[in-house]
Amino acid sequence: MTAIFLSASVPVVGRGTYYETADPFLIQCAVRELAIAVVRRMKIVWGGHPAITPMIWSICEDLDVDYASSVVLYQSRFFEGRYPEENQRFDNVIYTEAVSGDMEGSLRVMREEMLSRDDLVGAVFIGGMQGVEVEHDLFKRFHPEAFVLPVPAPGGAALNLARDAGYFSGSSLRDVDFASLYNRYISQQLPAQHH
Repeated sequence: MTAIFLSASVPVVGRGTYYETADPFLIQCAVRELAIAVVRRMKIVWGGHPAITPMIWSICEDLDVDYASSVVLYQSRFFEGRYPEENQRFDNVIYTEAVSGDMEGSLRVMREEMLSRDDLVGAVFIGGMQGVEVEHDLFKRFHPEAFVLPVPAPGGAALNLARDAGYFSGSSLRDVDFASLYNRYISQQLPAQHH
């Protein structure tokens, strides 16, 4: 089964200016619509961000999909003891080695392992802070031919990416019709749905 990488988080005050443009409700809507669009036909791969893991868990529950075969969650052992409790519900958490006393180094190890997967056909970026920018650059390095979709309307780092890298401009930066956005970008990547 092919997979799509999701890089998403809810920006917080005190870590750059990302929160100034971020709309937590729209971030949640965009993540939800993405899961609805792809989770039955592709795996969703993400680095277990504490704001996103509970969201994905509840979406899988709502859609009645087997999250064990639908999502792959990466976590660095650096954060052991601080994982969201939802982690325990996912059978498919991949733990990456910690770099002792080095959060950035530990995140780099996790991101390189996660983003070098050969089943990834694309990446979607929603909200987020500096990590979204780092993951965007890494993803493009590992998968130069794959599609990249920074979703601009929820703001945060994904908005900066969408605007500054020329993915979107003008009114499309504010488009909140996430379902049709995903349909345009992702539908050609999806295997046919069997009924």
